[in-house]
Amino acid sequence: MIYMMLLVVIFGGAVLCAQSSINGRLGSEVGVLESAWLTFVIGTMVSFLIGFFFEPHYSLNIFTAPRWQLTGAFFGVAYMLIVVFSMPKLGAAATTVAVISGQLIMSLLIDNFGWFKNTVIPLDGARLAAIMLLAIAIFFIYKSNNASV
Repeated sequence: MIYMMLLVVIFGGAVLCAQSSINGRLGSEVGVLESAWLTFVIGTMVSFLIGFFFEPHYSLNIFTAPRWQLTGAFFGVAYMLIVVFSMPKLGAAATTVAVISGQLIMSLLIDNFGWFKNTVIPLDGARLAAIMLLAIAIFFIYKSNNASV
């Protein structure tokens, strides 16, 4: 089951990259805010319909959940605007590796300090090596972008 979940998450990452690339192109032609607006409107409609028909009942809802948990929505908006703006300028590969690097660095900090009520997983040499390898990947991918222009 865990391997199936990993494949689903990898597929989600592939879809996210394709979505970012498409939105980046749309944003460069119609505007960053318009592209982000379209994504959020369509996302709202689709998630409302799925939630209305298929979401099980939970003890809390968005009106009773702890307020700090609602701040995650603002991060989604920031992510969308940043990616739509940067994708046409940096390219799909450099933008995606930079996003993954930011995700990895933040996830390592969350694990290390147990932020947001997560289990503490200490930062060790292997995790630091992963950060360094991603930094090297960003360097070479961005450098190859500039060499091909």
